[in-house]
Amino acid sequence: MPKRVIIEVRSWFERERIIKNLESFQDFIVISLCLVLFGVMLIRLADMFSSFLHPLDLREVTSDILFILILVELFRLLLDYLQEQRISVGAAVEITIVSALREVILRGVLEIPRDQIFAISVFLVVLAAILVASPWMSQLLEGVKTMTPEATEEHFQES
Repeated sequence: MPKRVIIEVRSWFERERIIKNLESFQDFIVISLCLVLFGVMLIRLADMFSSFLHPLDLREVTSDILFILILVELFRLLLDYLQEQRISVGAAVEITIVSALREVILRGVLEIPRDQIFAISVFLVVLAAILVASPWMSQLLEGVKTMTPEATEEHFQES
């Protein structure tokens, strides 16, 4: 093989280049998800407006509105990911809370078995705890990141 081909093959397998290519591919996937999600939002919005021509079913309209809001929040989460290259835990938890509440509203509280209501309640309490603890944990982790390795060792030796 010529020397030039060997050099090109080696440059293709450099760690930085591999990471850059994988990140570009990941961005392509996220952009594709954004476009599909935007299309689904438009379709659901059109369906919701066409349902206004028939007699209104309040539960169905509420469900559609909440579903569109969930899709909007997912879209916003994907856009934030493209900008910052990380997922906001708070936004993801908020989307999950709205999704769980949508299911309860859709089925009706009186129609859901007691065990499931208890499980949903525990799930919502855990999500609320994550939502409350998220800013505190990010501050704690930021403090750990800014510490030098020597300061970290001294801190753990004192404890």
